[in-house]
Amino acid sequence: MSHQVLLSRGIDPVLGVFTGCLAYYLYETNPRTALLPDQRLAALIQWKLAKHQRGREDEKLPEREAKGP
Repeated sequence: MSHQVLLSRGIDPVLGVFTGCLAYYLYETNPRTALLPDQRLAALIQWKLAKHQRGREDEKLPEREAKGP
């Protein structure tokens, strides 16, 4: 009996993540919701990464100017 408990403890989180990912995929591809291309998850992640990289470059900029030529 204890093996079943251990098995369900391991499978339940995996099943939950899989179900969530599948639900979000169906939400994005459903013609009813019709998300604009710039509102899809991939576009939002690219925008966030670009914003983060610009922020890091801006942080490094004063260090470069302080060092001089």
